[in-house]
Amino acid sequence: MYPQIASEVNVLSIPLDELIIGIISFLVVFGGLSKLALPGIRKALAERTAAIEGGIAKSEAAQAEANALKEQYQARLAEARTEAAAIRAQAQADKSAILEEARREAADVAAAVTSRAEAHIEAERASTVTALRREVGELAVTLAGKVVGETLTDDGRVRATIDRFLDDLEAKAAVTEAAR
Repeated sequence: MYPQIASEVNVLSIPLDELIIGIISFLVVFGGLSKLALPGIRKALAERTAAIEGGIAKSEAAQAEANALKEQYQARLAEARTEAAAIRAQAQADKSAILEEARREAADVAAAVTSRAEAHIEAERASTVTALRREVGELAVTLAGKVVGETLTDDGRVRATIDRFLDDLEAKAAVTEAAR
């Protein structure tokens, strides 16, 4: 197969002097880095951790404040809705009261107008009845004077006779009206 070499060198073996120099060099570099670079790295990591934790704390505080504001807004909104409902109910009650007052006033005005109209009609009726009585009385006196052939001048007696005659006519008209 392959020829063998007289002295065999182990490729995996490490020379002892290189190992010692390597370890010393590693310790020097590690010591130098730990004295010079490691405090800066630790400081940067601590600052970054503090910034992240501070950001998280600020975020949590902002979230808590936002939640508090949201709850306050919802409470005010509920209060405003309740107040709006109360205002609507009051407005409805006011509307009903105003309508009822307007109806009552309209009924009072209508009653007053009707009462005045009835009073006016009654006054007109009384005036008309008085005028008719006088005219019927004058016609009756004139007719009686023509029948008798003399002028009837006794006004008191003539008026009493005419009034009695008209009262009899009214009584007969009332009986006839009641019979219907």
